[in-house]
Amino acid sequence: MRYLTLFLLFFLSFTAVAQEEPVIQKVSGTIINDNTLLPITNANIINVNKVKGVVTNGSGYFELEVSVSDTLHISILGYQSLRVRVTNDWLKNGTAKILMTEKAIALEEVVVKKYDLTGYLEVDSKLIPEKENYRYSISGLPTAYEAGDSSPNAFTRVLGSIFNPADMLYNFFGKKPKELKKLKSMKKDDTVRTLLESKFDREMISVLLGVDKKEIAEILQRCNYSESFIQTANDLQILDAISECYEQYKVLTKKHEKYIKE
Repeated sequence: MRYLTLFLLFFLSFTAVAQEEPVIQKVSGTIINDNTLLPITNANIINVNKVKGVVTNGSGYFELEVSVSDTLHISILGYQSLRVRVTNDWLKNGTAKILMTEKAIALEEVVVKKYDLTGYLEVDSKLIPEKENYRYSISGLPTAYEAGDSSPNAFTRVLGSIFNPADMLYNFFGKKPKELKKLKSMKKDDTVRTLLESKFDREMISVLLGVDKKEIAEILQRCNYSESFIQTANDLQILDAISECYEQYKVLTKKHEKYIKE
């Protein structure tokens, strides 16, 4: 009787765990221009929940691993991005047609200005504005993105947020553990990595981390990345910068908690 009871408990616990894990299936679809009804090639489809992506082929077709309720982010240059939820109906049917709308892009007027230089080096060197670039390297990447010396305030900014619950970094890193765990996964998937390397609009990072684009700039400012880096870096570089700041934050938090316990 005792063995039967243990077996039933084991079976029930195993069943409960199995039910908690989402079933991974595949869905397929075709991305189409809603005006011309022609297929859209090289559109990027990213599963936000699993941080995996694919690109549509010459016929606008794609296949992707999903679970019910996963969100797919679909984007391509010149079109309005879409977010599509995976439903049971989609999984039953197996495929779907997804329409995308072209953006109406109006080019703004560009005013080209030059510095009023005198021809004298000593004078002109003072007229040209200096850019304060603090961070000169980012972990895990082969080339540097910023020149100059590292800022002495970079460490104290992150450390200060740990002691201040109202600080923006404390709120962001402390309240989004699930989203921030995706940081490493984002760079493992080739499609996601290639997409981030080619984009500069912070859209994908915003979707994957669940933050506003303005918050991304504020996070990097708090981590003492220079304004020129924030404005000119591609999305992969921005992602790595946030990841580096988060790793530093975790290390300092553990040291702080250990100090309090002692």
